[in-house]
Amino acid sequence: MNTKKTTLEERIEIVKYCLDHNITCKEASEKFNLKYSQLYSWIQKYKEHGEDGLIDGRGKGKPQSIMTPEEELNARIKVLEERNKYLEMENEVLKKEEEIERQLMKEKSGKKHRTKRSNH
Repeated sequence: MNTKKTTLEERIEIVKYCLDHNITCKEASEKFNLKYSQLYSWIQKYKEHGEDGLIDGRGKGKPQSIMTPEEELNARIKVLEERNKYLEMENEVLKKEEEIERQLMKEKSGKKHRTKRSNH
């Protein structure tokens, strides 16, 4: 079977149909033209997390509503680590900018002194 693109509403409807009509994943996968493994996964996620478990979070991570406390803490740590990394890089850029400005000022003040001396 090919992978079938479905909306959240379709996934909810399919899973509810399977549970309400007490049919096997094999029967339902044939009826809805879905992979058995995909349908089985949806049913397990629905049983554990309800409708939120069927949200397609590819590329976005799990919705916070279905995270365990440990997963929430790990996600928060990751966000803070990324923020810290960004601030460290920003700090390095500002330090480098100040260093360049000091060098330019030093060069500029050195040229002024040489110019004055050469005119005398």
